Amino acid sequence: MKVIAYLYCDPLLDLPESDYSWELVPDRVYQDLGQRQQWEQLILDCQVQPPQYLLIRSLEELGDTLSEICDRIKQLQALNLEIIISESNQNFSQLSQLNSNNLPDLLTQIQANQSRRRLQKGHARNRLKALPPPGKAPYGYRRGQDKYLIDKSTSPIVKDFFERFLLFGSLRGAVRYLEKRYGKKISPSTGHQWLINPVYRGDLKYKNGAIISDTHAAIISREEAAQIDRLLRRNSRLPKRTASAPRSLAGLVVCQQCQTRMKITRVNRKNKPQEYLYLRPINCPLQPKCSAISYQEVFQQTIESICQELPRAVAQVNLTNLEAAKESLTATITQKKDILRQLPHLIEQEILDQETAQLRSYKLQTEIAQLTQKISQLPPVNLFAIAKTVSLPQFWLDLSESERRFYLREFIKQIEIIRFGTKNWSLQLIFIF
Repeated sequence: MKVIAYLYCDPLLDLPESDYSWELVPDRVYQDLGQRQQWEQLILDCQVQPPQYLLIRSLEELGDTLSEICDRIKQLQALNLEIIISESNQNFSQLSQLNSNNLPDLLTQIQANQSRRRLQKGHARNRLKALPPPGKAPYGYRRGQDKYLIDKSTSPIVKDFFERFLLFGSLRGAVRYLEKRYGKKISPSTGHQWLINPVYRGDLKYKNGAIISDTHAAIISREEAAQIDRLLRRNSRLPKRTASAPRSLAGLVVCQQCQTRMKITRVNRKNKPQEYLYLRPINCPLQPKCSAISYQEVFQQTIESICQELPRAVAQVNLTNLEAAKESLTATITQKKDILRQLPHLIEQEILDQETAQLRSYKLQTEIAQLTQKISQLPPVNLFAIAKTVSLPQFWLDLSESERRFYLREFIKQIEIIRFGTKNWSLQLIFIF
């Protein structure tokens, strides 16, 4: 018993499959990518030595139109082949079986699938041309003929939202700011989508997850986008609602012994306006042993520890490897951009046709976008210079509380309180890097 299989992949929609799991083990697999050369070879081979079974995944793979599919089924059945459709568990050994009661439903399903694939191919062709995806343009943009254009009436609102988030690192605070300043109401989830949406960085992201860089004018710069990504990663490690807390140590302090976080409480003396701040453990099983600690004392010792320990911690970071990684990624991007510039010449020399060149260009652009994203995720190369500035006590005295919160969370992952009895304690800084 001889078994053969046929696979067809549209280069716009599908990836070639070499390890597809068939119900029967085929003696040979014929696979086409865009064209039908292997199909023609299959027919020639079957005329010389016809197999008993032909395996296909679906009937739609036999042709691009319903008439093509029917003609090829008749062509196969003239060779006395039994067609086994793996994805629908249907067998067709004779033409009469296609005229049974299930034929109308089968033809309707094929037409519906082909209509869906034609729509998907249209969207795929737009991706190859780096055209915006279908649908309404994101807030802050309007649709142009072949790209997004900045909407001058709404883009300042989006820009102000990003600047507010960069200044204070608070998503909910930036959302409240928009409503108060512009009367623009958005949910925190919508604001988060704005922060991570590549379109505001000048890139396009499609439904399949592919990103193409520099397709239109950006509202925020690459440096701002990288800082936003770092802020989002930093805030994801903190408890909820501490990102916009008014005090800079909020969400950072934990007790080393019981590993419970410490919250900030305010205490006022009766008939006196002066306010006292304390750090108290949340649900600590060791109370009253883990008593409250003066917030100002913890903050002062934190700054002193930063000034002493941060330069040593940064010195242990291998910046040489960091620079080498960035240079390697940049060189790879440059190489791929050089290939992109060569594609028009290859078309003129008829080495590549237009469709193949578009596919190659699309793949190169998505790879460049991925490499650019990797570069943005690297720590800043001038980390040592930043640490040197942050290690000056005067630097912290000149900052507002929101600015202190920003820099503390940029470097510190956690502050652990180490207790010696009920009143004596020290702290240990755990840096992010």
